[in-house]
Amino acid sequence: MSRPAVVKALWGAAVLVLVAGCSSGGTKDRPGTAPPTSATASAPATPGGSAGPSATAGARATVTGTLTEGLRSPWGLAELPDGDLLVSSRDERTITRVDGRTGAKTPLGEVPGVVPGGEGGLMGLAVRDGWVYAYLTAASDNRIVRMRYGGGDGDRLGAPEPVLTGIPKGAVHNGGRIAFGPDRMLYAGTGETGQTGLAQDRESLGGKILRMTPEGEPAPGNPFPGSVVYSYGHRNVQGIAWDDEGRLWAAEFGQNTWDELNLVEPGKNYGWPEAEGRAGKAGFVDPVAQWPTSEASPSGIAYARGAIWMAGLRGERLWRVPLAGAERSGDPQAFLAEEYGRLRTVLAGGGGRLWLVTSETDGRGTPGSGDDRVLRLEVS
Repeated sequence: MSRPAVVKALWGAAVLVLVAGCSSGGTKDRPGTAPPTSATASAPATPGGSAGPSATAGARATVTGTLTEGLRSPWGLAELPDGDLLVSSRDERTITRVDGRTGAKTPLGEVPGVVPGGEGGLMGLAVRDGWVYAYLTAASDNRIVRMRYGGGDGDRLGAPEPVLTGIPKGAVHNGGRIAFGPDRMLYAGTGETGQTGLAQDRESLGGKILRMTPEGEPAPGNPFPGSVVYSYGHRNVQGIAWDDEGRLWAAEFGQNTWDELNLVEPGKNYGWPEAEGRAGKAGFVDPVAQWPTSEASPSGIAYARGAIWMAGLRGERLWRVPLAGAERSGDPQAFLAEEYGRLRTVLAGGGGRLWLVTSETDGRGTPGSGDDRVLRLEVS
């Protein structure tokens, strides 16, 4: 769908001031409100970037409809026990409840203490035992808070209580994804805020994957005694998910060359800034899959139907990485390329169902009528 020239000019100017190698990109036209579509995979990732066995034949991703639209800078997504969704707005500092059947939106209010700016603001969400957890940028740091939420229509969030503070903040690379693992511990992906040395500093919470109790204490069994640090050497982690065997996977922004999908193990060093992509350097863990930054700039990930599904911002596509245990069983495959613009978050809804959140209103896209939206997908 064509867009007015003045809109393109305004949003294009915003893109020019942003840092290269972050989640930039996304100026392609695409349908504003598309009918359900079904797609088989496009060509595998660039040869040499993700070399491996032939892609699994017959894989599909079908957009069965739009659940809701008109969202502004949506970032975090969490499912409530009754199937409704919570969506955070990074820049407006709000959380909205979305009916999982009708798409009706109920504003739950603004989260106090959020200070949006650059890539910071109100980001990842998680739900557990009557609490809504949020990863947010405050005046002095990034932090995780939790708020009581009864879940009834018209209910509002309780006052935020700190869970973990002191995560470094910056104009870029704030991480922001949180999720509860199969062990009922809370995990968070953080960024190194553009200060590359933080990723290798185990005393810093920047450039890490963190693991903690629901109250924010170091989780039992963490690799470094008394620390919430679970893995380190990361540049900017915005996607975490677990497979059926409880293995942790994480998506990570590269700088100028390779974005990564990593199998995360406790205490391991994932190389940044000494390594980007497959470096083969002693002491560092190489990614399971990698992409040129123009094809991915990965944010959220989810596991469904034996594969990791990864949302691409600059790449404007949904990647499928088929798995066999801890290994890839085929080349990464791309779906929905440039059809819905920048893709921020993907959440598994059980079986082969996914929720997919677009990201055209975050200052780096070209928003059209209806943006941003939550899409329903069926995958196989």
